Amino acid sequence: MSDQASSPIDKDARIAELEAALAARDTLIETLRFQLAQLKRMTFGQSSEKLSRQIEQLELALEELEGEAAVADVAATASATGNQRATPIRQFPGHLHRSERRIEPEAGSCACPDCGGALRPLGEDSDEMLDVAPVKWRVIRTVRPKYSCRSCEKIVQASAPVKAVARGKASFATLAHVVVNKFDHHLPLYRQAEMMAAQGVSIDRSTLAGWAGQAAALLDPIVARIREQGLKAGKLHTDDTPVPMLVPGKGKTAQARLWTYVIDDRASGATGPALVWYRFTSDRSGIHPQTELKHFAGLLQADAYAGYDKLYAGGRIREVACWAHFRRKIFENHQTSPTPLTTDLLERIARLYRIEEEIRGRPPDVRRRCRQERSKPQIESLRVAIHDALHRLSPKSAMAKALAYGRKRWTALTLFLDEGGAEIDNNIAERAMRSIAIGRKNWLFAGSKAGGERAAAIYSVIETAKLNGLESQAYIADVIEKIASGWPASRWDELMPWNWTAEVTPVSMAA
Repeated sequence: MSDQASSPIDKDARIAELEAALAARDTLIETLRFQLAQLKRMTFGQSSEKLSRQIEQLELALEELEGEAAVADVAATASATGNQRATPIRQFPGHLHRSERRIEPEAGSCACPDCGGALRPLGEDSDEMLDVAPVKWRVIRTVRPKYSCRSCEKIVQASAPVKAVARGKASFATLAHVVVNKFDHHLPLYRQAEMMAAQGVSIDRSTLAGWAGQAAALLDPIVARIREQGLKAGKLHTDDTPVPMLVPGKGKTAQARLWTYVIDDRASGATGPALVWYRFTSDRSGIHPQTELKHFAGLLQADAYAGYDKLYAGGRIREVACWAHFRRKIFENHQTSPTPLTTDLLERIARLYRIEEEIRGRPPDVRRRCRQERSKPQIESLRVAIHDALHRLSPKSAMAKALAYGRKRWTALTLFLDEGGAEIDNNIAERAMRSIAIGRKNWLFAGSKAGGERAAAIYSVIETAKLNGLESQAYIADVIEKIASGWPASRWDELMPWNWTAEVTPVSMAA
């Protein structure tokens, strides 16, 4: 023989080498998953936008490794013999449409292939797989027969149904599809036009823009009601993020802002509606939140932006500062030059967050009592540690500036101890900015002030729907049709995301 068989020692060494490589791969995947989870828990606001690239890189690396691992595992399973651990059965949601195909034995279900005897049912094995069909555009043809009276010649015909766009050719579902794709799935209109053209439906981008504008106009009553309801709350979370806006006639962009205002008290056991609304402004002047919140009274959880200070002056609104912001300033110093001081402070703050995890979802009185008994002594000890550190550090050092930030806002940072409904940080508002931070990379800038305001309105509806567990496209399609059809203003509440329930309305179509 020309090739000499490998020795058992060589085979064992090769197996050990492969097993070590697989173990290293699995360890790397778990490490990347852990790092990715940590980054995703951090802010998506302005101060953390630098993390977006890290998250994208980790996600790409993780996708590649998991893909390689899946291929290797399939190959190993196909060639393995003996008992293998079965993959856990995943139950798919009951609302998904199911089609069934039956596979009978080749010989049929009547006669035994061996002896020809009659077969009787014994049972069956079934298996479900998740399948997908491409977006399938269709045309709904509305037919309204005419009838004439034989006696008086009166012509009788049903009234034409209301259209989503006057003299237009788009259904309400199509309008919802366009706006959700743009603002929730981050697909600019020109890309949507390209995708539709690939399926044989040629629609100009300008036409899609008109459809999006019509959807936004129909949603105005919903946006206004969300804002009205939100301003009645006793606690608000707010944040803002930069949005480039095209300057007309100059071909350049200016720095506009998108502000968010969020109500979400589920962490304190509340059962009231969770909602969010957005405001677009051409700059970051403090007059914008001051005007928006001129009728609000209660707790305002926000960052240290000076534009909020006038809101706190009269006592009508009380500031609740964000421990995540304070921690981030310490962590940035720890990343560049870790010291026993930064390690100690970060661990102290971590202990506060562990207490918050334990009381999440509990009523405000329970949260307040626990914070008074457990968190308050730790925060007092932390205050002393910060005070001592500031006496040792140079006032010009980065760490001293980080600690001075916390000491200056100490009253606002510790207000959550006395308010069981307040949160330890402002992450609720920062999470509401996540879609904007992601989508901004695709739509690049707002074309005008009106375009920015339209985006803010649509974001308000989409994100509020998501907070209430709704599928935003189905919700928007149903609601704008009802509004266009003359839904009475006295019943707006029935259409709000926290009250709305899906209604299946079949479309009558000719066979």
